[in-house]
Order: sequence, then C-alpha cells, then structure tokens
Amino acid sequence: MSTVTGQKEKGPLTGLKVIDLSHVMAGPTCAMLLADMGADVIKVEKLPGGEDARHMVPPTISSESAAFLIMNRNKRGIALDLKMEAGCRVLSRLLQDADVLIENYRRGTMERMGFGYDAVHALNPRLIYCSISGFGRTGPYADRGGFDLVAQGMSGLMSITGDGPGCPPMKCGAPVTDITAGILACVGVLAALHSRASSGQGQMVDTSLFEAGIIHTYWQSAICFATGQAPGPMGTSHPLNAPYQAFPVADGWITVGAANQANWLRLLEALGVPEMAHDPRFADNAGRMRNLPALQAALTPLFKGRSSAEWLYRLEEAGVPAGPVLDVGQMHADPQALAREMIVETTHPTAGQVAAIGLPIKFSETPGSLRRAAPVLGQHTREVLRDHGFSDAEADQMAAQGAIKMSDPIKAIAP
Repeated sequence: MSTVTGQKEKGPLTGLKVIDLSHVMAGPTCAMLLADMGADVIKVEKLPGGEDARHMVPPTISSESAAFLIMNRNKRGIALDLKMEAGCRVLSRLLQDADVLIENYRRGTMERMGFGYDAVHALNPRLIYCSISGFGRTGPYADRGGFDLVAQGMSGLMSITGDGPGCPPMKCGAPVTDITAGILACVGVLAALHSRASSGQGQMVDTSLFEAGIIHTYWQSAICFATGQAPGPMGTSHPLNAPYQAFPVADGWITVGAANQANWLRLLEALGVPEMAHDPRFADNAGRMRNLPALQAALTPLFKGRSSAEWLYRLEEAGVPAGPVLDVGQMHADPQALAREMIVETTHPTAGQVAAIGLPIKFSETPGSLRRAAPVLGQHTREVLRDHGFSDAEADQMAAQGAIKMSDPIKAIAP
C-alpha cells in the first residue's frame, strides 16, 4: 500500500484552479480526479454542518465520515454560508480567477444564490462551469432531483441487471451513475479547457446521472435497435458472446472470458473436452448464444471438478482470460491493485492513517499524486482567504458573523 509522503509532484493539471461546490458523489468524483491530476481544488462546504457526506455515517474513522474521507482527498476545504452577503463575497472573489466551477445542485439553486451560469460567465468569461444533475439542465425532467437509484431505474440498467428472466429489478451494487457522471464531467471539463485554449472563452459543461446510466446500455441498446426487443437480465453472462460469465468451481467462483472462437477452442482443451468443438450447437458464437442454457449446463459440471486455483492456473497456461471473484477486501490486498498503487494511504489531521482508492490514470512524465487527506470542516479557510487578498482581521470578522468557519489551527495540520 502506497503512503502519501507530502511529495509535490507536478501533475498534468498543475496550475489549474477549481472551485468545488458539489456534494456527496458525482461532483466530488469529478473534482477528486482533477485534484489527483494536480489541480488546486478548493472545496466549498456549506454552513452550518458542512457537506452532506460528512453525515453519511456509520462507518466513521475517529468520528470522521468514511464516505467523506474517500471522496475528498487532495482538496483544500473552506466553509461558507452562502445565505450571507459576506459568504457570497468570498465566493465571488474565488471565482474571479478560477478556471473551473463544479456544482450539482437542483436547477435554480445556483441562480437563487446569485451564481448561475450567466452571472458567473459575466464575472469570469474564461471559467468552465460544470453542472452535474439528475437529468440534465434541459428537457422535461430538468427540474427533478436525481439519485443514483432513480437514474439506474430510468436508464434501463435495473432491467438488465439480475439473475435472469423474470427476476425483480436489481440495481448495480456500485452507484454506477453517480461515479460515471463524475467521470463524464471530468472529460467534459478537460475538453472545454482545450477549446478555451484557442477561443479564450469558457462555457457550460452539462451532464447527468440519467445520461451516465444510458451509456452503460450500449450493447443492450444495439440489440434493441436491431431486433425491436428489449433484452433482460442474464446474470453474469454477456448479451452477445459466450461463454463469457462466472462459473462455480469446487471452492467458489471464477470468471471465464472465452468470448471469441480461438479462446473457445483453447477453453475446450483446458477443460479436457476438445470433442465439444464438433457439437453443432456450439460450433460458433451465434450457436452458443442460441443454445446458451445448454452450453452452461454442459460446462458447469466440468468447472465444479477443480478448485479456483487449479482452474486459474490451467486457463492461464492455455491463454484463456479468467480471474477469481474477489470481495472488496480481497481486492484491496490483490498484488496487481497494490502494484498499480490503487490502494493508498493519507494522513488525516484527526483520523490518522486513512486508506483510499488511488488514481486510475498513470502518466509517464507528469504523474498524479495524493498530496493531502480530505479536509476537516473549514481546515483551509484562512489560508484560501489569504490567497485571495482577505486580511486575517477580515476573516476573523466574517467568522464572528458566522459567514465562514475556520477550523482549530492546532487540529487542522495539513500534510
């Protein structure tokens, strides 16, 4: 497991200033990716109470929300009451020279605070205004709030997830539309920054959980467009290729990806049944898909005859893609996850050593890095205000009014 050592690598986005007004997951995912790649992300938390993820407990680590800690590393944190004039004045100052603003409020909220796109664009025409919502900022559902569960249901994902035909609708275990919307937003921000390099103008980037769910239906949509029939759930099976699924073995489960003809023939050799290649039902992929239940019935008893370790060794030797089915804790300990620095540690001012998920993008010349743990509420307020021309006396006065919050400087020691 890698540990943050306070190194100051210059990631590819070093010099980029991002104001993160978002909360919970989709927006914070976008901001975290930008921060991991070197951007200076200033997370603006609301008063009172801070960001909603701070209250998503249990579990906690030394009274800090584990959910908040994992989504907000590498960000400097400030706390403002945007219902007060002084809090709005601080945010306006921050936005004057910012490169990116990220928000995921319901439509109209930013406008009511005086920070809608038109107002912010007038303040800083170069700013990229990234808006993430449940359904997008246009269309008949634009005013609806959005949650991952609702987006999974409406995007079709819950109709294709589950054990098989006739099973109840089932959501993906991960909040896949939240996370994907954050990734799409990050892609959109980077594209808008590229456009700004030649035009000099910022723009709005608008994506949603609904659209994030829809793009996960590429294969199923292809089938529906071609046949007029909406495909249903298939357990771990693939809608277009077979065998490509999980199989039970003597001591658990493994996944097998023998999706093309060459791998199918290699699989039969590894299973010790090369004669199955001559079975007309399974001669090609189209036949295997037409006869998928029979194919599964033929292969399952063979896989049950050996352990996971035995099968994975045999399949690797044969050149057939396969892998174990790990739980999350086992994944954390997997040597490949560790080698790729996907499990890392940061040092938090109050929670101590905190494990986190690493940056999934590697750069040969400008590597991303984990430079700091998630902030305690208001940890960097005074620091950020100083950076933007506010005196300590002004900060103290705003804190006394309740417009800002500054954490205890003894507890909030940034790594």
